[in-house]
Amino acid sequence: MTSGGPIAGIRLGIASLRGRMIEVKSPGELDAMRAAGIVVAKALAAMTEAARPGVSTADLDEIAEQIIADAGAVPSFKGYHGFPASICASVNEQVVHGIPSATQVLEDGDLISVDCGAILDGWHGDSAVTIEVGTVEAASVRLSEVTRASMLAGIGAALAGGKLTDISHAIETSVLASGREHGTEYGIVKGYGGHGIGTAMHMDPFLPNHGKPGKGPRLRPGMAIAIEPMITLGTDRTEELDDGWTVVTLDGSRAAHWEHTVAITENGPRVLTAPVAQR
Repeated sequence: MTSGGPIAGIRLGIASLRGRMIEVKSPGELDAMRAAGIVVAKALAAMTEAARPGVSTADLDEIAEQIIADAGAVPSFKGYHGFPASICASVNEQVVHGIPSATQVLEDGDLISVDCGAILDGWHGDSAVTIEVGTVEAASVRLSEVTRASMLAGIGAALAGGKLTDISHAIETSVLASGREHGTEYGIVKGYGGHGIGTAMHMDPFLPNHGKPGKGPRLRPGMAIAIEPMITLGTDRTEELDDGWTVVTLDGSRAAHWEHTVAITENGPRVLTAPVAQR
């Protein structure tokens, strides 16, 4: 779940880049976070399979909540600052924090971003995917691919000894390169970004999805960060709807959101919310 909006309580800024209280975990604690991450990955996989025309976003929320409960975990999002559901379900122009609803029924051609979090034995996992519903227009498919590619670029820059905004810069560089390749000016959503995670869902440091490299705290083994670009087919500006949660693009353009919880280790980035490999 994104930091920087009402779900986090406040909009975080440059001061948070200093990261004075960044939580550092032991290898065993990172293993515990991986267990929470597997729960989230399973829930996202099930929702991806279920998301088709005629299914409501409330149906997807029920699927996630059941999988989380069956694993002996609890949803990170439900009740967090009053959020009423176990997932965020954001459709088309909705960027983040969409509230699942029985009346919001998916249609052929929709693009839905689903953000899910779980707490297992006191440790959090947080991840998001963007799902194509039925037959989706090529520009929206590319948008999701561009967003995912920028997340992977950010993960690749999450290296011990580097600086926090090395990740930010890698995300931005990836998006800009994709834009040049496609002849499209993608919007990198401002004011929202990734965050530290561990014994709480939102922790220092705040991670912008754009900026110069070499700034912010040095990345140390044992840190864990949710890396989550939010990219649009138009503006980088957003507004919040009257429900106090749902964030939409100001120009109505579509948005995509991909996220993984990533640990900094001596051997490179470890994706704690990666799906379990099928045998």
